[in-house]
Amino acid sequence: MGWIVSGARVLASAERATDPSSRRKGLLGRTSFSGALIIEPCNWVHTIGMKFAIDVAFVDRNGTVIKTQRMRRNRLGIPVIGAAYVVEAESGAFSRWGLHVGDELEFRGQQPDTSENK
Repeated sequence: MGWIVSGARVLASAERATDPSSRRKGLLGRTSFSGALIIEPCNWVHTIGMKFAIDVAFVDRNGTVIKTQRMRRNRLGIPVIGAAYVVEAESGAFSRWGLHVGDELEFRGQQPDTSENK
């Protein structure tokens, strides 16, 4: 768990999905989500089976937001060339956070434990 930050602004608490299982699951099965989910690596998403609409930011390797979009439920997205990871949040979150294309993002907080001895 950590935070997603843009400049001096903390936008939201954040979870990271970096292993195949957590990336595949994403926000599926949740009925709402108050923070941000970072899926890494990732350059496309879908909302098939989701219970709510989401905002998606596609971010390049330098942390720059290169595209944002709002996706309704049960939609299939297309890959975004140049995206290294995505940030997902409940629909309307990006407007509240003031997140726009060109913003620089950074994850701060705990890195996931990938050790064999959990």
